[in-house]
Amino acid sequence: MTRPATGRRSARAFRAALPCLALIALSGTAAQAQTVTPDLFSSQRTSQITSPDSPLRRTVAGVNDLLTRPKLPQGERPASARTGPIPKYGLPAASGAADSGYDSLNRKRKKPKYYPGQAKPKPPVGPGSPPPIASNTRLRLSIPPSESAHKAPVPPAMAGTVVGQPPRKRLRIDDDPFGAVGDYAGSFLIKSAVEISGGYDTNAGRLAAAQGKPLYVIAPEFLAVSDWRRHALVADLRGSFTGYASNLTPNADGTPLSAPLDVDRPNFNGHIDGRLDVSRDTRLTAQGRLFVSTDNPGSPNVQAGLARYPILTTLGSTIGVDQSFNRLQVSAGATVDRTDYTNSKLTDGTSTTNDDRNFSQYGGVGRVSYDLKPGIKPFVEVQGDSRVHDVRLDRSGFARDSSGGYAKGGTSFEFSRLLTGEIAVGYAMRDYVDPRLNRLEGLLVSSSLVWTATPLTMAKFYSDTTITETTLPGTSGVLTHVYTVEVDHDFRRWLTAIGKFTWGSLDYQGNPRRDKIYGVSGDAIYKMNRNVWLRGTLRRDWLDSNLPGNSTASTVVMLGVRVQH
Repeated sequence: MTRPATGRRSARAFRAALPCLALIALSGTAAQAQTVTPDLFSSQRTSQITSPDSPLRRTVAGVNDLLTRPKLPQGERPASARTGPIPKYGLPAASGAADSGYDSLNRKRKKPKYYPGQAKPKPPVGPGSPPPIASNTRLRLSIPPSESAHKAPVPPAMAGTVVGQPPRKRLRIDDDPFGAVGDYAGSFLIKSAVEISGGYDTNAGRLAAAQGKPLYVIAPEFLAVSDWRRHALVADLRGSFTGYASNLTPNADGTPLSAPLDVDRPNFNGHIDGRLDVSRDTRLTAQGRLFVSTDNPGSPNVQAGLARYPILTTLGSTIGVDQSFNRLQVSAGATVDRTDYTNSKLTDGTSTTNDDRNFSQYGGVGRVSYDLKPGIKPFVEVQGDSRVHDVRLDRSGFARDSSGGYAKGGTSFEFSRLLTGEIAVGYAMRDYVDPRLNRLEGLLVSSSLVWTATPLTMAKFYSDTTITETTLPGTSGVLTHVYTVEVDHDFRRWLTAIGKFTWGSLDYQGNPRRDKIYGVSGDAIYKMNRNVWLRGTLRRDWLDSNLPGNSTASTVVMLGVRVQH
């Protein structure tokens, strides 16, 4: 290369750079003398004196910057945030104030608007306002007379009538507001009662030729229940004595009556039950029982020419154990009973023995139940026993020793407390030592059902099957089925009506006699208070026998008072 070419290239570059240096010098001087920024028009005093080069100067563009900023080409604009605009935090004053209460800004509250016919809330409780009504108070269409009757004064704090006082918790409604209260003796709750009634019986001796007599009944009761966290002891003793104003009149022809002249008779049924909780799943049980009665009036077991009924006494006990295996429960027990009859006193002044009717019974009972589901518990029960009489041959020359029992299956249930109880069906039989006495057997039905139809109406159904001894020659025994339907209705809590219908059959196996019994009764109970009740009873009884001369009928009317505590 030649030298002139290099000098011309350098001169051309210098001439191009000279104007650029002049522009840089002019622009730098103008920037130091005039700098117009959005802060220049701000109302804050500090923004006018802050140096543009100060590190404290705001660098985030404000709203005015966005408005005055020149628009960028479409391709150079920043993309919008996918999460939206940046949120602004902070709450204005009094933003959490409710429609009622204190407002820090002292704003005027707007009254709520109600639709036409809409119920408006009551004003808050304050001086001069009536006491509040608890929300859990049961509404009643009418006020019973007991609410407006004169009562002892109650402190306002206890009655819940203090202005501004929170409503008191309502107690559970008493299912039996006129029931006995009882007293505590140590850890036992004791309830006692006695009922005295008087009336008239149109056929006191249940004779074919009826003889009516005035009667009275005295029936005491005693109940003691333990109040222990573990174990239990219950004593339930109930008895009665039925007396008549006078004896029956003997037959004019001198033949003996089929009923005693003195038809007074006692009755007692009591038992004491105990339970010992060995563990959560193991319990020992025991029961002692006593039954005192006489032969039923009109029964063929009643001897002719008696002066009074012989009294029978049955004393027994059961000892057992209950074991639970989760939902499965197994119960077993051993039983022993002793039955004794007093001597029969005849109208001629003599007496005859009833030792051939005395016997001892030994046996056992077992029961297996399974808690299938809440409210349903099926079970199977088996019982066996042996009866040994004091005298081998009875007055007719028959050996009455026997052995037998029953087997039944059923279920206990509870459906919403509306239908509760137990029902079972099975088979009962008894074999006798004497070959001349046939086997006593038949269908066994036992049930106890309670149906609460309404809060004021309750229906009950009972049925029972028993095998009893007899003194009739050639007759094995009596298979008895009894069924009872009862309906209780409360017109008021203090006025109750009870209707009852009973029917049954008595099968004298080995004898052609067949008896049917019917009974219809109505009771009205007026409960004056928890301690005194008044009761009126009207009852009609029938005994229909297939043998002529043995059918009877009677009507009983009684009025009594019950005193309980």
